[in-house]
Amino acid sequence: MNTDSHGPYNFDNFFNISADFICIAGFDGYFRRINPAVSKLLGFSEEELYARPISSFVYASDLKITIETREKVYKNKPLLNFENRYLTKTGEIIWLSWTSMPVESERLVYAIAKNITHKKRIEEERNLLLANLTQINKELTVLSHKTSHDLKSPINNMLSVFSLIDSTKIHDPETLELISTLKLTSENLKQTLNDSIDELIDNENINTQIEKINLNEALNEVLISINSLVQDSKAEINIDFSAFENVTFNKAYIKSIFLNLLTNSIKYAKPDAPPIITIQSKKVNGINQLIFSDNGLGFDLDKVKNRIFGLYEKFHSNNDSNGIGLYLVYNYITSLGGRIAVESKINEGATFTISFKY
Repeated sequence: MNTDSHGPYNFDNFFNISADFICIAGFDGYFRRINPAVSKLLGFSEEELYARPISSFVYASDLKITIETREKVYKNKPLLNFENRYLTKTGEIIWLSWTSMPVESERLVYAIAKNITHKKRIEEERNLLLANLTQINKELTVLSHKTSHDLKSPINNMLSVFSLIDSTKIHDPETLELISTLKLTSENLKQTLNDSIDELIDNENINTQIEKINLNEALNEVLISINSLVQDSKAEINIDFSAFENVTFNKAYIKSIFLNLLTNSIKYAKPDAPPIITIQSKKVNGINQLIFSDNGLGFDLDKVKNRIFGLYEKFHSNNDSNGIGLYLVYNYITSLGGRIAVESKINEGATFTISFKY
């Protein structure tokens, strides 16, 4: 069977239509034959590519390693998956992955190169993202340690004041109840602070601990700690955990999620209406979900959807806002394999749907 370029198997067509670089180069460092893909990607005419040494098209930073690698090929050593950068005629950097086979008797190198520029850019973006996240985590850890340390003394001082108060000399029931509430809140604050410090230390040494958590118990602990805030805001909180009452998660994380979402709903309530907050469990296609919704100010998702869980992002002019709460909520959930979605409209509240992995 005839298999030359004029027979049923036209290898010239294969050579010409390939999207990959296909080339033959001489040991003198010049192209001897190239397919159209080379000229199309690099932007040089075939005449320019044949007239100049191959090294002149290589990105300067990769020239040394390219020449060293080429010398090894000339010594009859095949080259597999060698990556380097080329410059196009317009100055754009292109990443190529080469497979080269030398034929010493002909003093030629037969090579195929794939354009891996897109892959490299994705890797660079991922590495940059990881570097940024690592830096942010370091900064948050330092901030957490500093905040925990700085808060210890005033909290202990506050508790010592309560021990000095002689309640037998106070006869007004409302005043006694207020003192009791303040003392309980201070003790809860101290316990939360100690738990946070323990969590920080544990997270630096071992993986985050997960356990079976009762949602009602975790939520009640949070509600007790912000009891005065809830009462002052006249918030109505509706709770329905009938779909499931327990979840496998980290206890400190779930309490922080409740705390941040609750305080946000109160903080961003509409001025003319008390906050109405609904927290319910739901099973969707076998997945445990926690639905948290309110009737507050909401926000324009079209404008902020890509930033909603970003660090230091603020969407309302509230002096008490620091742009950390939703960032923490997002990271607590996703770090344990869960997902969080949000729906919101301006002045129509917001709904957060948390999907648990377990």
